[in-house]
Amino acid sequence: MNFRTFILCGAAAGLLGACAAVDVPGPGAVVHATLETPSVGTRNADAADDPAIWAGPSTALAGVRTSGFVAGTDKKAGLYIYGVDGAVLQYLPEGLLNNVDVADLPTEGGPLVVLGASDRTPGQEGIALFRFDPVAGGEVTRWGAIRTDLAEPYGFCMRPWRSELHMVVTGKDGQVRQFVLTADAQGAPRAREVRRFAVGSISEGCAIAADDGHLFVNEELVGVWRYDMDPASGDARVLVQAADGERLTADVEGAAVLTDGESRYLIVSSQGDSAFGVWRLPRTGEAPVWVGRFAVHAGPGGDAVTGTDGLDARGGAFGAFPEGVVVVQDDVNDGGQNFKYIDWRDIRTALGL
Repeated sequence: MNFRTFILCGAAAGLLGACAAVDVPGPGAVVHATLETPSVGTRNADAADDPAIWAGPSTALAGVRTSGFVAGTDKKAGLYIYGVDGAVLQYLPEGLLNNVDVADLPTEGGPLVVLGASDRTPGQEGIALFRFDPVAGGEVTRWGAIRTDLAEPYGFCMRPWRSELHMVVTGKDGQVRQFVLTADAQGAPRAREVRRFAVGSISEGCAIAADDGHLFVNEELVGVWRYDMDPASGDARVLVQAADGERLTADVEGAAVLTDGESRYLIVSSQGDSAFGVWRLPRTGEAPVWVGRFAVHAGPGGDAVTGTDGLDARGGAFGAFPEGVVVVQDDVNDGGQNFKYIDWRDIRTALGL
């Protein structure tokens, strides 16, 4: 339950003697979901957390012809793979996976789609790795794991940078580890740690703007920090936006970078008031420029979105979305938590971009 829901329930409980979840989006330009996934849920109950978007050439995934997919974690049970239409293509019961990301990795055997997820499963804390062969098709399968010394791996993001695939995992205590991922001659995953630093307090969402080598890390009760991707930069950072109760209301959760032609945008979940902040990222590497907030209200494509934890965004064609899509977790949903797909064109229009 998010903070806004809790406050509304608390006020209503005295009058009604009971409390139902209240689905109230926060202040911001109004948009609507185009479609939504089925609710996650196993015997462990539902806990949708974080999505990741992959788009590429047409391929066969789990027997379905597609040009992309969305991976979404159920942090109490495993990983879902959804089609461009939101339908479930696969479910992998792989443990307590929290945040997920996806990237292409060139290997000696050809291109490989790699998925990584922060893994909180006791005894295997670290990064769970999965693979998909976009040429041969088939299914997403377990590839391996990278163990870390983090007590509870929480956030995760990865992107190619300077011809290497970098992975960043944040711990619930604010510790951060950065790795470079490769595949050996036998096709097995290998990783080397290149940096470690501390954010200061509980941190989860992160996103990489590879073009200018920036790493954005959300410190949930504080705000959004910008680091340099270069390990030599250590823990040097700049505060992009404080959790000021206006642009962002704690908890500050998911983060994603979307490329739209020559423009790039940072999108951050303002979980405390159920909205999303958006900044333009100048190509020169200058400070991000605030452009506004949006909130997802109920419409034909799904109910309103509240308390979003994880999100991802991708510009360009993706299924029925010709210019880009934003996928967000929704924590109050009929039947259980799920993921909503929002047309980037609608957000762009609502914010006057």
